[in-house]
Amino acid sequence: MRFFFVCLLMPMILGLNAAEPKPAEYFALPTPEAEATLPGEGALRRYDGYVKRWNTIRPQWATEVAKDQGAVVFLGDSITQGWGADFKKSFEGMKLANRGIGGDTTRGMLIRLQEDVLSLHPKAVVLLMGTNDIEVEVPVEAIGRNFQKIVAALKAHDPKMPVIVCRIFPSSTTKKRPKETILAVNELMAAAVKGDPQFTVLDTYALFANAEGDAIPALFPDLLHLNPAGYAKWASALRPVFATLGYLDTQADEFKPEPGFVSLFNGKDLTGWGYRVTPPRKAPKVPKPDAPLVVEIKTEEKFDGQTASSDGRYRAINGRLVITTPAEGRRIQALSTQQEFPQDFILKLEFRPTPNTDSGVYLRKPQLQCRDYLVAGPYKDLKKFKPQDWNELVVTVKGGVAHAECNGEVIEDALKVPETGPIGLEGDRGQMEYRRLQIKTLTK
Repeated sequence: MRFFFVCLLMPMILGLNAAEPKPAEYFALPTPEAEATLPGEGALRRYDGYVKRWNTIRPQWATEVAKDQGAVVFLGDSITQGWGADFKKSFEGMKLANRGIGGDTTRGMLIRLQEDVLSLHPKAVVLLMGTNDIEVEVPVEAIGRNFQKIVAALKAHDPKMPVIVCRIFPSSTTKKRPKETILAVNELMAAAVKGDPQFTVLDTYALFANAEGDAIPALFPDLLHLNPAGYAKWASALRPVFATLGYLDTQADEFKPEPGFVSLFNGKDLTGWGYRVTPPRKAPKVPKPDAPLVVEIKTEEKFDGQTASSDGRYRAINGRLVITTPAEGRRIQALSTQQEFPQDFILKLEFRPTPNTDSGVYLRKPQLQCRDYLVAGPYKDLKKFKPQDWNELVVTVKGGVAHAECNGEVIEDALKVPETGPIGLEGDRGQMEYRRLQIKTLTK
């Protein structure tokens, strides 16, 4: 009987021991000797502030593993650490965990990835890394290889877990972070996840760069770290992606067309929309490796009653018609109304782009560029445009000519359009959301 009791009790004792937190020494920065045996490239940093942060904050995080299970985890360096524990209340309603350590490099993040991130079984992960590697002159190719190892570990942990890759922010040559090197690392990181729908690349470089490609002093007082206005801008870039993932904007947009207008989108599915057959394309004699994918539709498709297009690029989400970020980087295609509009009309809609998004609205056939205008153009001088927020587009077509305004500012005064055709929504680069699409036929 005593032997039976001990056998029954032993697993409970072992379970308690397994649950005991590891000592703080376990999370200490590896010694130079131990570092030589660890994965990744580039020497770990050894200055006092970095060592203190690593050795202090990681044991604290270890005590919060149970609490932070299933959070959206931000992994990064001091820019990520600067969000603070409450993320400046920028993403209310989301469960978040901050795993940024000031001064960290891609190798440091690779080494601590399991305990600090994967042990939380994240709902999603937001990555921002590489700027400190550039400062200490880790070779660009080595930074790329470290990033590839992080990508592989994330995929091995959960191949369906969404990962948002933020491009390295601009800085300055005076901070030992020249534009050319930042761009080179950003391209390697984008290439590492190209074609993989698990990863969404967010163009936070273009979001923050000035005309010369450096940090904007009004947002980066020291040309490296964000001030509160900078964090608000970063948050505005992330929120539309979080909304598409289902973490924000979870309530349906209750919208009724204005008097005299009819809705083009019911807010629930893609009824009335579809893919039209596209003209065959002539393959270039010398294909460019960075050329966008142009989708050819050989058979007409209708998406009545469906919440997503057959390839998943277009989705109906809580009153928003979302063109998701293409895994290929650029993927050119268009969703069109099944109906054609031969009569004069007024088209109204609202759109919200992520940074540097390139989209467009087809008016019977010609495309009215609908983009993150202040970054992607072509209307960079608009005064009322709201980046990464909802903007109104109003188009009036009369006598074969279109007049278009964005938030009341004229962007096109005399765009010629054919006699008839559908309304279309083009997708190219980045994520674009449309909502409250409505049209009014004008009587002559």
